[in-house]
Amino acid sequence: MLAIIWHSRTGASRAMAAAVAQGASGQGVLLTAAEAMPAILLGAQGYVFVCPENLGSMSGQMKEMFDRCYYPMLGRVEGRPYATAISAGSDGTAALAQIDRIVTGWRLRRVAEPLIVNLGAQTPEQIRAEKTVSEEDLEACRELGAAFAEGLKLGVF
Repeated sequence: MLAIIWHSRTGASRAMAAAVAQGASGQGVLLTAAEAMPAILLGAQGYVFVCPENLGSMSGQMKEMFDRCYYPMLGRVEGRPYATAISAGSDGTAALAQIDRIVTGWRLRRVAEPLIVNLGAQTPEQIRAEKTVSEEDLEACRELGAAFAEGLKLGVF
């Protein structure tokens, strides 16, 4: 099973996570960050973390998921594959760096280039507004899910 753990406030990360799951063709399980519990995550073969970058960091709910799951999973998931998909208003690299730093402690291994979707939201109104992700970016998410699921199926990761 590929665990697709996501959090979204304005819809972009939700749409991206759904596209990853669609690409995984039934091998991916969507879990909100609030639903992701250590017992569930320990049963996964790999992980895709999908969240927005908020104020230069990953979203609070995604951070809370890592806080809740970190120690129960420490020493139990080494070598498992992971990927990231970040929705951002202008950058996304700070959220990516936070996730990478945390999963380094779990000894996960990145198996796909980070996917950062820059939505260009800069004004307070744009930032709060429900987001629409382009078909091109959703296709990149589907491709990520398909490649990840195939890699798990073939035992490549």
